[in-house]
Amino acid sequence: MTQEPNPRSQPAAASHETAPEATPLSPRKAMVGVAVVLLILVVLAAVGILRRIHAGTVLAQRTNSLAAPTVSVAPAKAGAPVETLVLPGNVTAFTDSPIYARTDGYLDRWYYDIGARVKKGALLAVISTPELDKQVAQAESDLATAQATANNARIQADRYSGLVKSDAVSQQDTDTFVNQAAATASTVKSAEANLQRLREMQSFEKVYAPFDGVVTARAVDTGQLISSGSGQSAGTELFHMQALQTLRVYTNVPQLFSQTMKHGTKVAISFPEYPGKSFEGTLVRTADAIDPVSRTLLVEIDLDNRSGQLMPGSQAEVHFKAPSASSAYIVPASALIFRRQGMQVATVTQGNEGTVAHLIPVLIGEDDGATVQIVSGLNPGDKVIQDPPDSLIDGEKVTLESSQGSAFGAGGL
Repeated sequence: MTQEPNPRSQPAAASHETAPEATPLSPRKAMVGVAVVLLILVVLAAVGILRRIHAGTVLAQRTNSLAAPTVSVAPAKAGAPVETLVLPGNVTAFTDSPIYARTDGYLDRWYYDIGARVKKGALLAVISTPELDKQVAQAESDLATAQATANNARIQADRYSGLVKSDAVSQQDTDTFVNQAAATASTVKSAEANLQRLREMQSFEKVYAPFDGVVTARAVDTGQLISSGSGQSAGTELFHMQALQTLRVYTNVPQLFSQTMKHGTKVAISFPEYPGKSFEGTLVRTADAIDPVSRTLLVEIDLDNRSGQLMPGSQAEVHFKAPSASSAYIVPASALIFRRQGMQVATVTQGNEGTVAHLIPVLIGEDDGATVQIVSGLNPGDKVIQDPPDSLIDGEKVTLESSQGSAFGAGGL
């Protein structure tokens, strides 16, 4: 039987091994390690900086793209030649007059109410003026006194003028009586003028119709206190009258058609209360000046209304015959821009700098509410912004919502 050796019997020195000595790091390797670490740090920093620069560039591009308004466009469609120009017209009475009192007093009686047709010179009302009547009586007495005094002074002057020839009276006394006669004669004239003024004021107690027409308003009633004056003078308006035998129709014609407005031209006028019916008016005058704000010419058309069918204050449609050579382009009404420079539409062009908006001055023809005819300012193929933002300016970059908008439709309105 073999006996295993006892480990405890081994020498103590054999149980401990000596650790190997560490090799010292050379300076070259240390520098390489530091360089590698610095290189890694530089790379990481460069990557971070590049990422930030890229993010800033993307943010700027995104901001610029969002700053440009997004618009939808559609090409301008050529419409039918403009043969009839339809414009809104305002109808007024040929003569429109408020009637005020020229004297103070109380309304004693009125004779015509609203809707009454009266002739020129018809008695409309009577005003009671007791104070004025007393003033007239006093002026008559003052005139009689002045006349008596003047007559006496004249007699004295004649008597002294005869006596001075025989040296019976002095020349000085004669001159005194002659001058007194002249002064009293002037007093008589003054009293006569005052009496005439009061009598004329008294004549205004009766209010008469100044022309043939219709009473459209009555603002007073029996017993009401009447004050003389008119308008800002705080006078009392008694009646309002309008002459309706002939009506005036005013309309504003675009500058493009201003040269076709000739005096004596017959013009068709229609009213919504008479569908399918047309009335003929005559162009009688124009303002002979273009309004610098609206670029339109004010035109007056007289319309015969002896039948009494039409009423002032109503809205009319005036149909002018325009030159058939004029062409038009159809755009939606929302494409119009109203600014102090006049009526405009916005178009877009595409180039190296992107899509740019341009504001174009235009003149419109017919307008049906949804679409309008542009008779001047647009060219074939122009891309019109359908609903431009209010802040849009000329030369501003925009973003197109769709390169091909829906067509407005061609043809006349």
